[in-house]
Amino acid sequence: MRKQWLFGGIAAAVLASGAGVAVWASKGADASQQQAKGKDGEKPSPTLEFTPSEVVKPALARMPGRIEFSGPLVAPGTVIVRSKASGVLVGLNVAEGSRVHAGQALGQLDLEELRYRVAERNASVESARAQADQAERQHKANEGLAAQNFISKTALDSSKASLEAARAQLGVSRAQMDTAQVMLKQAALVAPISGVVSKRHALPGEKVSNEQQVLSIVDLSKLELAGLVGTHEVSRLKPGMTAMLRIEGVDKPVEARIARIAPAAEPGTRSIGVTLELSNPKEAFRAGQYAVAQVELQDDTERLTLPDTAIGSSSGQDHVWMIENGSLVRRIVTTGRRDRNLAKVELLGGVKPDAQVLAARFDNLKEGAKAVVVENRAKVASAAASTAARN
Repeated sequence: MRKQWLFGGIAAAVLASGAGVAVWASKGADASQQQAKGKDGEKPSPTLEFTPSEVVKPALARMPGRIEFSGPLVAPGTVIVRSKASGVLVGLNVAEGSRVHAGQALGQLDLEELRYRVAERNASVESARAQADQAERQHKANEGLAAQNFISKTALDSSKASLEAARAQLGVSRAQMDTAQVMLKQAALVAPISGVVSKRHALPGEKVSNEQQVLSIVDLSKLELAGLVGTHEVSRLKPGMTAMLRIEGVDKPVEARIARIAPAAEPGTRSIGVTLELSNPKEAFRAGQYAVAQVELQDDTERLTLPDTAIGSSSGQDHVWMIENGSLVRRIVTTGRRDRNLAKVELLGGVKPDAQVLAARFDNLKEGAKAVVVENRAKVASAAASTAARN
């Protein structure tokens, strides 16, 4: 009995000590887990480091406005030589690309029909003149007879009316003859202006009708560009303003001026036609070449600007990333003019002049993240942001 009691006592003691070890281990494990959890929770996020070249402050600058429009060059001095009579085109003295001068003979029509018509009108004039002379002699004779009371006054009035009718007929015949002579003169194919033959619409040997197109002549000394400008911008343009043209195939821009502005918008659009005039005395440019016009509008106001790379956009709103009190802050901004050549954007609101703004767009930026500008290190913030995202 004593041995059994002693063994039972030892067993109870062992069990009691084992229970204490288990409680301590459990408490130790819980403490370790809480300590590890506390460390993870208190682990600071990495500080993003930016170089001075990656941070800018808004700067005051002038932003000249620019209005662009485009279109093909056209030659306003383009004429079409038409046949003024029906006949066979006997020959053409010029080809496409030939240079012609005003008054130069371009070709020849078979004008026999017109010549016969002139001869016919001339004969009609002679006949009408003879009838007018006969009517005048008859009237003079009737005046003598009426003075001697051999004929009545009614007969004298009748002879006077016949004389006036004969004279009128003579006038009609002369007018018809003059018309036929003018048609014969105009039927000659003569260049009305100096220029270059751009197209032949008829070939020698063809039968041409009255008013049929024969040749097109283009004067390249002056060209025009007709483009469309929005109604919200056209009020800033005035005739006489200078514009720079970038013409396809030409390395350097050339200067032109605004010649005309249409008084009304084009039907179905909110655009108004603007016509530029380009002097081309050496004929270096050709009609049909495509050109882009740029009109620069001077700016007398200094505006708060940022590089366009600093402006981001999401959900239809422009924003910037800034460093304030050692943390990243995302701000919604209101923008104005944009200068593509200078790569600047006008700021109308949302940023103060002394703000530190990130000059470029970085990935994985989070608002509230710690950020500093490091003078002597070239660490790229995007790499740091990527590391932060992985951690």
